[in-house]
Amino acid sequence: MAKSSDARSPAPHAAAPERVAAFRTGISAEARAAAYLIAKGYRIVARRFRTPYGEIDLVARRRNLLAFVEVKARAKLDDAAYAVTPRQQQRIIDAAQAWLMAHPEHADFELRFDAVLIAPKSLPRHLPAAFDASP
Repeated sequence: MAKSSDARSPAPHAAAPERVAAFRTGISAEARAAAYLIAKGYRIVARRFRTPYGEIDLVARRRNLLAFVEVKARAKLDDAAYAVTPRQQQRIIDAAQAWLMAHPEHADFELRFDAVLIAPKSLPRHLPAAFDASP
């Protein structure tokens, strides 16, 4: 005997349209940033690495340099530049430490925290050493 569906059961949770749009924008921006870094000679080691502390958008390597990259997409590049707050920087630093614990083979690399800014109708802007981990 087949079980009938209960009309009172809640519908599967659907994400709000603005959250879906923001997610898609983020994925697209990260893909553009990765392509830009690859064109500059970097190799993408990880994408969207999640930790309890936060997420690292991209981990990129060039020779003995490992860059933890925050990607920011805004309507204007200048707006994107101001979007990495000190609180967010600390979360990225903490997430980078977790990434290094999970990937000890990169422990001896030079480390850097970069940003790539994305805006419509503009080339990406790479900011090497956008912030540092020193207190």
